[in-house]
Parts: sequence; structure tokens; C-alpha cells
Amino acid sequence: MTVFFVHGVPAPQGSKKYVGGGRMVESSAKVGPWREAVKAAAQGLFTDTITGPVRVTVDFYMPRPKSHYRTGRNAHLLRDNAPLYVAVKPDIDKCVRATLDALGDMGAFGDDAQVARVSAAMFYADAATRVGAVIGVEALT
Repeated sequence: MTVFFVHGVPAPQGSKKYVGGGRMVESSAKVGPWREAVKAAAQGLFTDTITGPVRVTVDFYMPRPKSHYRTGRNAHLLRDNAPLYVAVKPDIDKCVRATLDALGDMGAFGDDAQVARVSAAMFYADAATRVGAVIGVEALT
């Protein structure tokens, strides 16, 4: 399995909107930079395009809102009730879709239709993990 880290805020692959003249554009301005970050982080890791079934694992690490932290001189400490998992937007499935599209575009595999197994989780980043994603890609035999 090839595992790598992508720096940056994971973004969802949203819907496309019609802008006229037969053109469609992404409704989210953040998806382009995220997909480019995935491609850049994976550059050179895949010498051959995987042609068969693929397994992809993705652990997303999102920025914590200020409300998760204490106040005053303890502002650097998390509140006791600060959650580990993200259970708000962006949707995990749309973040996975943007990531898979980027991996397919950069040549890790031919098409995201080859992805036979996906495992994904969305956490809040903390002092030990930076904002971004840990991605694993493996050919299934």
C-alpha cells in the first residue's frame, strides 16, 4: 500500500452549476485547490497506473472551530467535551469523491470506477496531526 499525507483543508466535490454556453463549473471554489494538493502530494509515488481493482483509505483531518477550545490563559487547551470526529459539513462522501477524482486524474488508477474498497474517517486535527489527509492506495489482487 502506498501511503502519503496531503497538506491543506479537505474540500468536498460539490454539484456542478450551469454557467451558459454548454459549460458547467464546480459550485465549490475550494475543491480545485484540494484536488491540486492531492495530485502534488501523490506525484511520483505511482510509477505505473493501477489497472485492476483498487482499495483506498482516507483519514481526513479538519480544522477545529474556536468553540472547541477553552478561553483566557487556557485558550490553547481543548474543552473536555470537544469531539474527536467531525459530524458537520463538509460531507465525508463528497470529500472522498474529490480525493478519488484527483487520484484518478493524476494517474494512480485509470478511473475511480476501479475503486472496489473504500475506508474513510473524518477527524478534527490536533497538536499531533495537521490539517489534511492521510491517503492509502493499494492494488487488490
